[in-house]
Amino acid sequence: MVKVHDYKRMENNFVKKVKTLAVSFARSAANFFKAIYSLFKRRYTIVFVPHSERKVYNFHVTFFSICILAVLLSGVAGSFLWYGASYRSHKNAYSDKDAQLKNAQASLDQLRDEMASLWQETRNFQTVLSGVFNTLGIDPVRDPETQATSGDLSSFFDTHETADGRLRETDEIKNFANYLSRAVKPIKEMGTLLESQSALLSEVPNIWPIKGGIGHISMFFGENADPFTGQLYVHKGIDLSTYRQGDPIVATADGQIVTVDADSGFGNYIIIRHKHGFYTRYGHLMQFAVRTGQWVQQGETIGYIGNTGRSTGPHLHYEVHIGSDVVDPYKFLNIRSTVGRVNLNGAKS
Repeated sequence: MVKVHDYKRMENNFVKKVKTLAVSFARSAANFFKAIYSLFKRRYTIVFVPHSERKVYNFHVTFFSICILAVLLSGVAGSFLWYGASYRSHKNAYSDKDAQLKNAQASLDQLRDEMASLWQETRNFQTVLSGVFNTLGIDPVRDPETQATSGDLSSFFDTHETADGRLRETDEIKNFANYLSRAVKPIKEMGTLLESQSALLSEVPNIWPIKGGIGHISMFFGENADPFTGQLYVHKGIDLSTYRQGDPIVATADGQIVTVDADSGFGNYIIIRHKHGFYTRYGHLMQFAVRTGQWVQQGETIGYIGNTGRSTGPHLHYEVHIGSDVVDPYKFLNIRSTVGRVNLNGAKS
């Protein structure tokens, strides 16, 4: 029972202390706000006294008004400082953009100059390409929208300023890209044709039979003086000399080796059978590089220049046969370059 009274007494004491503290805090807060109110309510008089004997002007203001005015002035000053810093930042950014714009303008002027050069080169390209297409029998590049104009690139070269203010060069590049896109198909056809022609030329003996194109013709086809007897006779091939032995000899066309042999006249010799009835003979070899029955490609080494058989010095005796007829090999040596000139120029040069 005594403990209950003790707890009750402690509880009452705690409540009294809390009330006392609350009352003390409330009084302190009230005094603080009262002092603040008194400070803000305090009045000041500002007197303007002129140097002449004019009327003196008095202004009565409160401390609160002075605080408000100070805050406003601080805000105005801060705004000016912020706008000044922002202006300098934007000014620097605009200067950088202006420099970039000038560089872009210079690049654009250079692009226009390059476009002018490109136009000239494109005219030359169109002329040559159209001539090649006509020679090969391939339809030239046509634009369905401009077939009535004077040329394939007329739309490209006759471009005018656009109504919406776009760069003229943009449309020109677009038209040129369209022209090149349309040119892809006929160029592919030309490539296919040239590829088939190249395959045909590799089947015809038409390259220089000494590797690297070295040497010279020491005796032509036809009637010549025999180097041993001095009498006239028909030379059935051409003699090619490099003044030395051992230079590689190549097959002048694709074919199959049908003879690798030797006799007293041709010495060591090779005969190759090619397509379309062609045969080639290579005589006076020092050494062979192929065997009978072997297939060789144009330009492949088959032997080496020598001085075997009936020969007065190191050289290659080279013959071309069509069926049973012997023909002048010299007429075939430049056939590849001749065909190339015909295709590009439309006439044999």
